[in-house]
Amino acid sequence: MKTIGLIGGMSFESTAVYYRMINEAVRARLGGLHSAEVLVHSVDFQSIVDLQKAGRWDAAGERLGAVAAGLEKSGAECVLICTNTMHLVADAVQDAVKAPLLNIIDETAREIFAAGKRRPLLLATRYTMEHGFYADRMKTAGLDVMVPDDAGRTLIHDVIFNELCQGKVLESSRQGVLALIEAARAGGADCVILGCTEICLLLDPDALPLPGFDSTAIHARAAVDFALGPMVVSAAA
Repeated sequence: MKTIGLIGGMSFESTAVYYRMINEAVRARLGGLHSAEVLVHSVDFQSIVDLQKAGRWDAAGERLGAVAAGLEKSGAECVLICTNTMHLVADAVQDAVKAPLLNIIDETAREIFAAGKRRPLLLATRYTMEHGFYADRMKTAGLDVMVPDDAGRTLIHDVIFNELCQGKVLESSRQGVLALIEAARAGGADCVILGCTEICLLLDPDALPLPGFDSTAIHARAAVDFALGPMVVSAAA
């Protein structure tokens, strides 16, 4: 079993989901009392949010790169940034280590494309929806990303930071986000990306008006596949 390195704390609510999903998957694969070999460095999220608001993405990249290097020095054989937004600095983080960075955008795009979908609605922070790094990378994978209108982007951004990152899950917000999905379906979206690692706390990807792809679960599965090797499904005799 290879050792997984998690850059967490952004927010700790979703990092806890990663930890649970990864360990549950390892136990399901290996049985008994098996669990994952995991190293977690959980940062102070407020310090990262301050850099985001100030537009200091270079400093944020240096900070997370140093965290990744520390994980690698401690034995991590791969690194995951446990948030979509901070993949804006994924290149800087990868440059800081020799271990592979498992990119949440690539892993999510791969699953969407394999499912035959091409026009996903992205639900995420404003940074992820508006900075272009996410949609551009998805475009190279053959996907044409949609985002909500300005009011919708404001709604989902506020729900993420003011509620989900603070452990609040409100039914009124769930209904508001579902309305965004309905509008996107009418506008041509064929699936939904839960493109913030906290959104799985609010929405069940299997109970949406469109097929849902939970980036947190997809990323966690990629980590387990790295640690144990991809699952091999035997053909029926």
